[in-house]
Amino acid sequence: MAAAKFFGQFLLEKGVIDAPQLLRALEIQRMSNPALGEIACGRGMLTAHQAQAINERQRREDKRFGDIAQSMGLLTADEVGQLLDEQKSRRKLFGEILVEQGYVERHRLDDELRLHSADRDEAARSLDAIVATHQFGRRVGNAIATCNKLFPRLLRTQCQFSSVIDPLAPPHVDAAALVRVAADRPLVIGMACDGATMHAMAQAFLSIPPEACDEELARDALGELVNMLMGYVVKDSLAEDANYTASPPDFETPLSGLDSELHVLVTMTSQLGPFILVVGD
Repeated sequence: MAAAKFFGQFLLEKGVIDAPQLLRALEIQRMSNPALGEIACGRGMLTAHQAQAINERQRREDKRFGDIAQSMGLLTADEVGQLLDEQKSRRKLFGEILVEQGYVERHRLDDELRLHSADRDEAARSLDAIVATHQFGRRVGNAIATCNKLFPRLLRTQCQFSSVIDPLAPPHVDAAALVRVAADRPLVIGMACDGATMHAMAQAFLSIPPEACDEELARDALGELVNMLMGYVVKDSLAEDANYTASPPDFETPLSGLDSELHVLVTMTSQLGPFILVVGD
């Protein structure tokens, strides 16, 4: 079964580019796609404190940066439009950066894009099969869509579905956080990953340098991310007036201890590292 990968990872694993070239291209892409708050501060439309306040509200509300800024009276609709236009005009595609830097020739890029698209299509079909046939299929789809939405906003990185995991043979992970929701139809949402990914996520989530992120803080950040994910999945999965109670994150239960018939495990990939999404009953 093919696993979907980001294009840069796909090229790296095939030996088309090397690690320094990948990192350089990703840095150029990041610089070409600054956050809206970063652009606003650079143009003197917002102060750093105001942008941070908007970002803090984004952690709690499912709204775009520009919408929150307008609701707080910090930006007008016209100013938000200007910022969005500038953000779009500065954005560069990863493949175009590779060609500009001389890392890949144009014809080779086109060939690899076709192969990468085929792999992603195959992985998407495996996900579609789970969503269409599994008893938790809708929940899995909701959880993946929520991660895709939350990661750019909270961690400033993209994430995407990679592959379905055999629940009878889960891989080893260094950390796992599970939240159990008691309701008429119970729900379990969790994230699991290696230590490096957990620390990278925590540093991005909390906007702190590596030296300020110890093991306890990284674990707490993982638990908070799962809590936020749970809140959105509950909203999409349970009735609007449903009564439910969510437990604190459980860091003790290993993936191998989960009932394989009551849980679905999927691998997600991100530029901060891969992680496992757990969805169950």
